[in-house]
Amino acid sequence: MLEAIAKNWWVMLIRGIAAVVFGILAFTWPGITLTVLIILFGAYALIDGISAVGFGVTSYRTDRSWWEMMLVGVLGIIAGIVAFLYPGMTAVALLVVIGVWAVIRGIFEIIAAIRLRQVIAHEWLLGIAGILSIAFGVIILARPLIGALAVVWLIGFWALLFGVAAIALSLRLQRVKHRLETHPTVPPM
Repeated sequence: MLEAIAKNWWVMLIRGIAAVVFGILAFTWPGITLTVLIILFGAYALIDGISAVGFGVTSYRTDRSWWEMMLVGVLGIIAGIVAFLYPGMTAVALLVVIGVWAVIRGIFEIIAAIRLRQVIAHEWLLGIAGILSIAFGVIILARPLIGALAVVWLIGFWALLFGVAAIALSLRLQRVKHRLETHPTVPPM
């Protein structure tokens, strides 16, 4: 699994950049309408879901937990498609979808971090991303009727934190890839 993820470190970088861009847009346009927020979320969820499916596909033959990334990816793709097909759905329904998606995604990120920790010493970035995803989802599910502006800022804050963690992890994975290519017999970090 480590080799497949390290080889495709740039996919994690794209996930992180997409999250940061999404977060910045949420903060720079605080008066954004719910429809535009749904479209932005849909685009992010699609990009994120496709990249997670990509990780699942690349680790299919080397890791028995490939299906977890595929599941997270499929859920992200479904969430994105639903956001595009039904942009007029109520804010509460959208927030429940976002909250459930974030909690499920966070659980699988923590599981993946624990597995990576067995291979990479001091691997905590993906675990932090998972904890942030779960916390974000729980907050959204606990308070679905909070104001639209607060929701935009909360989503933006979560996306920025997750994006920074994903970018940092991608850079670390790039170093692991380089180490595996130059010294294949040396254990990674």
